[in-house]
Amino acid sequence: MTDHAFLADFHAVAAIGATDAGGVDRQAATAEDRETREWFRTFAVARGWEVRVDGIGNQFALIEFTPGAPFVLLGSHLDSQPLGGRFDGAYGVIAGLHAAARVAEQVASDAATPRFNLAVVNWFNEEGGRFAPSIMGSSVFAGIKDEAEMLDVRDLAGISVREALSGIGYLGVDERPEIASYAEIHIEQGRLLERDALPIGAVDRSWYTQKLDIEVIGEQSHTGATAMADRHDALLGAAQIITKVHEVTSLFEPETLVSSVGQLTLEPNSPIVVARRVRLVADLRADDRDVVLAARDQLFRDIAAVETAFGLTVHARDFDVRDNQHYPEAGIALAEECAAELGLGTRRIRTMAGHDSVAMNRIVPTVMLFIPSVDGVSHCEREFTTDADMVAGVRMLSEVARRLVHGALNDAPHDATSLAEATASARV
Repeated sequence: MTDHAFLADFHAVAAIGATDAGGVDRQAATAEDRETREWFRTFAVARGWEVRVDGIGNQFALIEFTPGAPFVLLGSHLDSQPLGGRFDGAYGVIAGLHAAARVAEQVASDAATPRFNLAVVNWFNEEGGRFAPSIMGSSVFAGIKDEAEMLDVRDLAGISVREALSGIGYLGVDERPEIASYAEIHIEQGRLLERDALPIGAVDRSWYTQKLDIEVIGEQSHTGATAMADRHDALLGAAQIITKVHEVTSLFEPETLVSSVGQLTLEPNSPIVVARRVRLVADLRADDRDVVLAARDQLFRDIAAVETAFGLTVHARDFDVRDNQHYPEAGIALAEECAAELGLGTRRIRTMAGHDSVAMNRIVPTVMLFIPSVDGVSHCEREFTTDADMVAGVRMLSEVARRLVHGALNDAPHDATSLAEATASARV
């Protein structure tokens, strides 16, 4: 497989669900998501690879070198945010397919039989834009989330994951492959690699993340006829809470904590009715777990004050809590060795965003790689990574995969959080 072939495939997939401003809109289990899945299936079938779809919609392409052996798994996700970027997730899947094809070509001409087989995955609903929580398919695969519960999750239109997957023909029943290790490559979604003029980041840890599901309940009334003193405006209360979510970051050193409210719904959403109910999701992230918990506690105090000041009832609950993850030292060292062999500069780097590798790292040795993002911009149509950086990343992933199928990580201890610890810590 050539670099030209990879770039042609990447830009072809970027045309699926393309937006006028150069991004994509391929939310989970939509018609556009189905089209990318069909592209993935066609790529695999054309090379004689087996294709499977499991019960949560994860899509696998399997290459067998050693009958009965587990699989080294490469991949990411093809779904996007609404009006998202064309690189986030999709790059990792397409790079995984091309890396797998390159390794298969090498194996065919090599006398040594690999210890493990090789597979590529397109994880379902990593983005979580349509169905919450994010990182859904890989979390079910890893045993962190319950499949039946995730299939019952509904979007804002009331459509369940089960109904949506069935509607696009991707509610699968196939057996999940047994895996030996996992590798994922992704755009950084930050500025560090660009700042340091380095093509590869070896991810060593992830930030602590948690969300708050907040429901603000007031009283519906007429925007013109109701006296100001008699109003119980849920939207006004929600605006106060949104401001507090932003302001809480100022209690810590700059860039220690990041926060946002990215989703808000209100009832009845009429221009002449004071809102009776607002639901919003607050997102808190920091490298230090204690910082997130301190911010959370402050927000609960702020929410209580809003209730009193505006005559409202506010319900707030924790959900989608993700502990810090430390990737195996042996995997980081492997990435550094591969980069050196290929003449690619690299550095260790953290991930502030969540990725499917965070879930997979809980159950198997995992390598997480980054390539640069121009201006550090992501989850928007302006997201961009150069062709040269993408090509370098495919070379890097191919070398990592080649070593993994020969067992490069499987004789080293897996020092990440165990599955039992992960399951206990995954509060929903």
